[in-house]
Amino acid sequence: MTLIQKLALAYAVLFFVVVAIGYIPAFNDANGYLFGLFSLQWYDDLLHAFSGVWAAIAAFISHRQSVFYFKLFGSVYLFDGLLGLVTGSGCLDGGIFINGFRSFNDIEFPARFFANLPHILIGGIAVYIGFRLSKRIHDYFATA
Repeated sequence: MTLIQKLALAYAVLFFVVVAIGYIPAFNDANGYLFGLFSLQWYDDLLHAFSGVWAAIAAFISHRQSVFYFKLFGSVYLFDGLLGLVTGSGCLDGGIFINGFRSFNDIEFPARFFANLPHILIGGIAVYIGFRLSKRIHDYFATA
């Protein structure tokens, strides 16, 4: 199993943990917000679980499928996080279609930033793994 496949497995575990902690009362506030910031619905859990299952399947199939996962998944998640930061609504949960562009009066920048930071980080790291790290690993083994 290559490093990229192991990282895909790590992403699978990460997403399964994200789904699980949403059901632990200690991590939710009185209004049901995860860490007092994230309002996760059943479709968010489904999206996170699907992301984890996809990562696990890619990891077990091949290095190439893991690279594809990081490239596609990372690009989509990073885009969703940046879109949420700019517009106040993401695309993966359909928020941009339901709520449209939300003003900074509706959602202040600090809340907007921290609400989208997980997708920006997770997506950004995945993009790095898929487009840069995988190439460096491939080039290293091609020249070794």
